[in-house]
Amino acid sequence: MLDEADQRILKALRQDGRKTNAALADAVGLSPSACLRRLRLLESRGVIRGYTAIIEEPQDRDTVTVIVQITLDRQTEEHLSRFEGAVKRLPEVRDCFLMTGLSDYLLRVEVQDASDYERVHKEQLSRLPGVARIQSSFAIRRVIGARG
Repeated sequence: MLDEADQRILKALRQDGRKTNAALADAVGLSPSACLRRLRLLESRGVIRGYTAIIEEPQDRDTVTVIVQITLDRQTEEHLSRFEGAVKRLPEVRDCFLMTGLSDYLLRVEVQDASDYERVHKEQLSRLPGVARIQSSFAIRRVIGARG
């Protein structure tokens, strides 16, 4: 169970994961030793699984984001695993989520334009194992991006 101090640590790390322990401790109102102890516990318990850099796509890069809902013909463990293994190999797929609801997977696909997406749809997505239905929506603009 996360207490208030743990929540403050996580919030501060989401804003800046490169804070030194002293700066983190100051930001959350703990002594450096108490902060480091809590940080190590959060890491060992798997609450903090790692640290990463959030890379902003260059503004001059003209890409189109397509949100794709995929429904499989069967939802057995074997079918899910085969699909997931294959979709991980597609460079245009930036995110893939196993979902509840009407579709089995939600993908975020980055392409150059509509004709590039047509190629990805025909040559890659429709050929993924077990795909029964694909529903695509083109994003107009990003309102909120990755924040960690």
